[in-house]
Amino acid sequence: MKYIVLVGDGMSDRPLKELDGRTPLESARIRNMNLIAKEGTVGNATTIPQNLTPASDVANMAVLGYDPAKYYTGRGPLEAANMGVELGKNDIAFRCNLVTVSDDKMADYSAGHISNKEAHILINFIDKKLGSDALRFYPGVSYRHLAVVNAAKTNLKKDDLIKTLCTAPHDILDKPVARYLPRGAGSGFLTDLMLKSKDILSSNDINKVRIDLCENPGNMIWLWGQGLKPKMPSFYEIFKVKGSIISAVDLIKGMGKIIGLDPIDVPGATGYYDTDYRAKAKYALASLEKKDFVFVHVEAPDEAGHNGDIRAKLTAIENFDRMVVGTILNAMKKSNEDFRILVLPDHATPISIRTHARDPIPFAMFGKGIEKDKITAYNESAAKKSSLFLDQGYKIMGMFLAK
Repeated sequence: MKYIVLVGDGMSDRPLKELDGRTPLESARIRNMNLIAKEGTVGNATTIPQNLTPASDVANMAVLGYDPAKYYTGRGPLEAANMGVELGKNDIAFRCNLVTVSDDKMADYSAGHISNKEAHILINFIDKKLGSDALRFYPGVSYRHLAVVNAAKTNLKKDDLIKTLCTAPHDILDKPVARYLPRGAGSGFLTDLMLKSKDILSSNDINKVRIDLCENPGNMIWLWGQGLKPKMPSFYEIFKVKGSIISAVDLIKGMGKIIGLDPIDVPGATGYYDTDYRAKAKYALASLEKKDFVFVHVEAPDEAGHNGDIRAKLTAIENFDRMVVGTILNAMKKSNEDFRILVLPDHATPISIRTHARDPIPFAMFGKGIEKDKITAYNESAAKKSSLFLDQGYKIMGMFLAK
């Protein structure tokens, strides 16, 4: 049996007046996801526990079958795992965004979706100026980077840094940054770094090595999502199946590495609207020739939600349906393999609020051994008609993989 999980990040939404009271999923042309819903089982699930922030790391951990309330330690260490940054017992990993601050407000959480080339120059420059034995900066993909603090080499306690309240930059778009700087025992250390970075990235030295001219330049770092290295059982230990994971972002691939799923690098996978959807599908199908499970994550719908762009979200959802879901579904139907497909978002990213929400997400599964219910479409309102609701979303995977 082959098992395929297809995640359209942030795909779920809320009704929009611009779409005559429909959600993007209800408005988009999604023939393949509708077919999976019509021929299979549809349900609703909560992937964000009440005591945790709605975020991709928490939600994807749940989708992969792990209870975030038990295993989640922070976003930073998950990204460190994929970047090959080994964390010691005193190391605290922070997600480090390159952002654009304008008129003292958060203008762009992604620095204009900065290119890898320019971002690496900026982060390496920051590491040269601010790095030390107690602090290192590591370049990642586009605006997503890593900072690692060794608490034993600072004057701070490890727990103080971990418990410091840090806000995700995509949650404060167009808001004054001063209100959302770190708060808590470790806040002085972190705030000092962030404010110093603003001076450094505005200096003549770094302006001389700028490569791409963009509307929203990377002029500050933003630290958040901190945590220690997590301890999680392998995917095989829990579900007795081996597989791979495909994503453009370090967060998802790092989580896969930690639980023993092989991360697959796909040429052209960017984590944005221009990602190569078909390449992800083709690499997923190739991985199924050797392994029985594949997890495919597509970031584009989430980015459109953060950008508040209805048209881009519709396009991203339709591209996901046609080029990822459709390509894989059609190929598996033509094969001689028994298979199951699960399609879902990790969380909602409503256009109206431009950030993540803890709304229940719709899921649909189809294939060998999956019973057909009465739901005939894949969207939020259709899923609400289902009697299947999981208030602990991490249980979806166990249901999907059940013999």
